Amino acid sequence: MNAVWLVLLAFPLLAFWSSGRAAAEEAARFSRQLCIRAGVQWLDDSVHQVRIAVERDGGRLRWRRTYRYEYSNDGHDRHPGSVTLLGDRAVSWSEPVARAAPDRLI
Repeated sequence: MNAVWLVLLAFPLLAFWSSGRAAAEEAARFSRQLCIRAGVQWLDDSVHQVRIAVERDGGRLRWRRTYRYEYSNDGHDRHPGSVTLLGDRAVSWSEPVARAAPDRLI
């Protein structure tokens, strides 16, 4: 009887963990693409989950996860960015901003 309860408890935890890993990988892929498009360096090769909530999406309950990442213009500075996923799709994000090269006076 205890084994049945263990399986019933373990399955939802495993499903939650697995969906969290898949979401983190999607957030990392998406933030990396944002940095490439902006011409900045994506730092630390990672994202960090900073918020999780449940939200209704078309009648279904889905996890809303917000991830933070950092990027750099020249390798010496750090700037924050974020990506929010609803289920497995990005619904909001902050675009990295490339610093313009300073004008040189001749």
